[in-house]
Amino acid sequence: MTTTLQQLNSATPAEALHLLDGLYEHSPWIAEQALAKRPFASLAALKHAMVAVLADAGLDAQLALIRAHPELAGKAMESRSLTAESTNEQQKAGLTNCTPEELAHIQQLNAQYIAKFGFPFILAVRGPRGTGLSKREIIATVERRLSHPVDFERAECLRNIHRIAEIRLNDKFGFTPAVGNEVWDWHEDLARHSDPGFAEQGQLTVTYLTDAHRACAADLVERMKACGFDEVSIDAVGNVVGVYKAGPLPQAGEGTKTLLTGSHFDTVRNGGKYDGRLGIFVPMACVKQLHAAGKRLPFAIEVVGFAEEEGQRYKATFLGSGALTGHFNPAWLDQQDADGVTMRAAMQHAGLPATLEAIGALQRDPSKYLGFVEVHIEQGPVLNEMDLPLGVVTSINASVRYQCEAIGMASHAGTTPMNRRRDAASAVAELALFMEQRAQADGDSVATIGMLQVPGGSINVVPGRCRFSLDLRAPSDAQRNALERDILAQLRAICERRGIGLTLEETMRAAAAPSAPAWQTRWENAMTALGVPLHRMPSGAGHDAMKLHEVMPQAMLFVRGLNSGISHNPLESSTSDDIELCVNAFSHLLDQLASEHNT
Repeated sequence: MTTTLQQLNSATPAEALHLLDGLYEHSPWIAEQALAKRPFASLAALKHAMVAVLADAGLDAQLALIRAHPELAGKAMESRSLTAESTNEQQKAGLTNCTPEELAHIQQLNAQYIAKFGFPFILAVRGPRGTGLSKREIIATVERRLSHPVDFERAECLRNIHRIAEIRLNDKFGFTPAVGNEVWDWHEDLARHSDPGFAEQGQLTVTYLTDAHRACAADLVERMKACGFDEVSIDAVGNVVGVYKAGPLPQAGEGTKTLLTGSHFDTVRNGGKYDGRLGIFVPMACVKQLHAAGKRLPFAIEVVGFAEEEGQRYKATFLGSGALTGHFNPAWLDQQDADGVTMRAAMQHAGLPATLEAIGALQRDPSKYLGFVEVHIEQGPVLNEMDLPLGVVTSINASVRYQCEAIGMASHAGTTPMNRRRDAASAVAELALFMEQRAQADGDSVATIGMLQVPGGSINVVPGRCRFSLDLRAPSDAQRNALERDILAQLRAICERRGIGLTLEETMRAAAAPSAPAWQTRWENAMTALGVPLHRMPSGAGHDAMKLHEVMPQAMLFVRGLNSGISHNPLESSTSDDIELCVNAFSHLLDQLASEHNT
């Protein structure tokens, strides 16, 4: 018999604790303390209340909780002394049916793990969809996490414990994230298309207008039609465009406007399944729900799967969204890929007109649009570390990049005294330490030297040259400019003091894209209505919303990623529970807009 939220909220403390029995392994105190926060508006609110209890409990209590868990395929499983919940989870993962060789390997990994960390390996073996990881996936995860630092791995164990509790809570309440499961499955299915050379290795790579890219576009077309879109097409740059028309207008003579949304479906090389694609599939799921209910809104919904955002095959980043804002660079048509194929030829091969006239016709009239919203996986560790499913984006960071070279004097490492050196690499190292301190002083600013090279370097030679990159980002143009000014001034001062020459080449500059206040408020209202804790955050990465920001109001919503929020990587993932919350948040935003139009 399943539990309801109403039952939990109205039960006595003892009854309520009994209803939540077994969520955290041999640790009822977590649920007991969380119940003091009743009434809960949603399961999401209850889940976060338990997360907060453990976060405030201190290191000793956290370690005790981790150590209360059994090893995977360990002695407790063999002696059948696992809790009912753990038995169910290990059975679903096939761990109770290991071959002798598999069992020996897992137990060897367990021993290595405990020897390094001092606590058992914890993994939510039912996985991001709740249906169970394979033994191969489990073993690979143990092997990968053995390399983590101790404090990082302890936090990873706690995150997995919360995921285990979330799945157990769903079971108790008879809740299945059916829509989240479906959207999760869409991502997995679309990932079967990958470029040659990567597909054979099981890697996901989809670059502009390759056969895999066109297969993805064809799949999106068919899926949009199945969801109930009224019009679905592929435009002159390969964007997939689906339109769900508005219903009857509330007032005669009033013009119909459109909500624009979407993201990109191309990937980086050996990338992840959720980057970009989540922002296409979430609004598609919302349209599917509207169509199934026979419901129309007082505005149209236009979902665009942007054909190119990553700039992998051609140096034409944001090509798909840029075409909608009238920022397609004519010179791009003559660019060649690594095989010498021009973009024009690739377009013609894909059946696209490859003319500036056809591409120019894609430019949207902003007066016909309400604005642009984009859902995206976070691509960072913040939500994951805070155990929060969603985050409201305040601004897409301004950025600037430089390619630089420090020019000193190469000399013998043994015979050149320390006070007579002109060490180019040491100058850059000094800058790197300053950049850390300066960016941290701003809070949300970030500064990175991602490329660092000593050309022709030798172990016994003081570096005479050092090539390096600068990547500086901040939530506003003014904050970025101040960061840039201070870092470049410090770089010049370091080089002057050390007798080092310097070259600087600016290679990219992008303005910040702050979220439109009204649209950001709508996302915040949606999170509050769902009982999800409100967290505001900047986006350090660039997104298609940056281009649409140039012509219409925009705002983004982030979804937590697993595996420390890693992105542009095969480990990129999200849970079906978080995806379902995202779909619900998007639906709530649509309801807000409809209510505003009807009043």
